[in-house]
Amino acid sequence: MISLRPQHLKRYKDLAWLFMKYGRADLVRKAGLEDVVEDRDGEAPTGNATDLAADLERLGPTFIKLGQLLSTRSDLLPAAYTEGLTRLQDNVEPFSFAEVEQIVASELGVRISKAFATFESTPTAAASLGQVHRATLRDGRPVAVKVQRPGIREVIFEDLEALREIADVLDGYTERGRQVGFGEILEEFRRSLFRELDYREEAQNLLTLGRNLAEFERIVVPAPIADYTTAKVLTMAYIRGTKITTLSPVVRLEMNGAGLNEQLFQAYLKQVLVDGFFHADPHPGNIFLTEDGRIALLDLGMVGRVTPQVQDHLLQLLLAISEGRGDDAAEFAVKLGEVRDHFDKAAFNRQVNALVVEHQHASLKDIKVGKIMMRLTEISGASGVRLPAELTMFGKTLLNLDGIARTLDPGFDPNASIRQNAADIMRKRLLKSASPGNLFSSLLEVKEFAANLPRRINKLLETVANNELEVKVDAIDERLLIEGLQKIANRITVGLVLAALIVGAAMLMSVPTPFRIWGYPGLAMILFLTAASGGVVLMVNILASDVKAKKKP
Repeated sequence: MISLRPQHLKRYKDLAWLFMKYGRADLVRKAGLEDVVEDRDGEAPTGNATDLAADLERLGPTFIKLGQLLSTRSDLLPAAYTEGLTRLQDNVEPFSFAEVEQIVASELGVRISKAFATFESTPTAAASLGQVHRATLRDGRPVAVKVQRPGIREVIFEDLEALREIADVLDGYTERGRQVGFGEILEEFRRSLFRELDYREEAQNLLTLGRNLAEFERIVVPAPIADYTTAKVLTMAYIRGTKITTLSPVVRLEMNGAGLNEQLFQAYLKQVLVDGFFHADPHPGNIFLTEDGRIALLDLGMVGRVTPQVQDHLLQLLLAISEGRGDDAAEFAVKLGEVRDHFDKAAFNRQVNALVVEHQHASLKDIKVGKIMMRLTEISGASGVRLPAELTMFGKTLLNLDGIARTLDPGFDPNASIRQNAADIMRKRLLKSASPGNLFSSLLEVKEFAANLPRRINKLLETVANNELEVKVDAIDERLLIEGLQKIANRITVGLVLAALIVGAAMLMSVPTPFRIWGYPGLAMILFLTAASGGVVLMVNILASDVKAKKKP
């Protein structure tokens, strides 16, 4: 039974009614909330996927944001509901300009008329957390000023407290709660929401994404104005443009849709698989076509972060899906996730194979990579594999990109783009791993190995000289043992030589020389190529030996 705090009573009623309406009366009874459910104008307590988004909008900003999170959790809701929530609108009535003036003056420490040459009183957009006004700085630069809605932090805090109590009850008293872990999901949601409420963090996200995408000439990210940015006010460069989905047929004919599409898709693959930091909310309202024919990425309140290990498995998963390799896709999905006690491997492999094969021979206009990723998340959750939040967020990102890509160029093939860009992604990842920090870390490991090697060799030789070396085996062939030791010694020696070549090449990268290969110092590249060739030969030799050994009776 939940402790019904008076300040949370309204939210308990709202949530209990919501559970009842969408067929989870069992959870309401478990939480002891059946007595607080009220009739609402005779409305029947049944609802469908389309109604859920509208109901969450009526409950306010916290639940709008919660709906956006749930739209990425195909493991929690059926596909019809997650698709319905992707259309969740975050447009609300704007608050008054008098409140805008008060907040800006309080945050910047100066009146609007002193800080800005002009400041439009009517917002260009109003959402649940804040609204955006056009303005002009004193030096003439046009800017967009995002102002946080007054009192929104307190409202969200109270809603989260009520949600936390209900999540604790569901986790403690229901089987579904123990399987899913509603408390963990709510904590992740709380951290994400409070990051979104701190506009200084969004300003840093804008800077980071702008640096990461600087190589893409047709992608632009608005730069924040640091002196005019606080926790509740974000000032950034104003970019003139039009929503991608509202472009007229004439504009679509004149623009290079295929080129824009390719750059946009490349940019997102780089964000996720190379940088590990991506714009996680690319819905049509956040992607504009600028007046000079570029694509602007706006609103970085919601971003995703991907660890290097997840990046490796995610790239392998994307390639397996794009090439129609269902077994490999299932294997990489398992590596990405956390296997639960009720995991059914056979059923999981069968469903993933069916999903991949179903889309393998589909026409270009029917292939939706984002939808496949979201469906994969749903299958994983039902089969007992809990995929990381980054993967579901990436799936939703791809789902949004699918719609934008087909608006720019109906013939765009995302699968082909993934395959074509795989080599470039790997090259960028290797270059990133060859950063000074990683190289110094490798050098320290080599230094430690070299420093300890003489002592270890002396200890080994001393043990041999004193006739204290013992090899315990049940049965042994001395000739085979000597051959095996020689192979081990040879491989270790070759490995050390290759490591030395790589370290030497890395150090030579910073030495200026007119002799260059592919734009890099020539001698360093020769050492790198020699090491790579040696590594390939060594691996082939090892694999051939292992295969030969397996064939022996």
